[in-house]
Amino acid sequence: MDLNAAMRIASAGMRTQSARLRVVSENIANAESTGTTPGADAYRRKTVIFGQALDRELGTKLVTISRYDTDKSDEPMRLDPGNPAADADGYVKMPNVNSLVELMDMREAQRSYEANLNAQSMARSMLEKTISLLKS
Repeated sequence: MDLNAAMRIASAGMRTQSARLRVVSENIANAESTGTTPGADAYRRKTVIFGQALDRELGTKLVTISRYDTDKSDEPMRLDPGNPAADADGYVKMPNVNSLVELMDMREAQRSYEANLNAQSMARSMLEKTISLLKS
């Protein structure tokens, strides 16, 4: 594998982790977003499904975002009779977002992004040293 391919593979990893970070950020931002009418559904946690795509030029598979999905788990109910989204019993459907899980996902995505960034930096450095040697 040449260094250009290594840099493109790392770039694909960085793009997917960046998209994952955006989804996690959206989930955290909407962790308390309820509906606006009685009994309305609350925000549903979004997820990222990874896939792979063949890069014909490189002859290798790159990581991609296959699709975005929503978490189908139950929405927790909270007693809040003053909320405009409260049902007849005073319960409000809350988002199925667990902030702790989101923070762990964010940390994992950040570490994966950094690993790809380091791989790309190493490949660039090796490429620069090769060019320097060829000039000598």
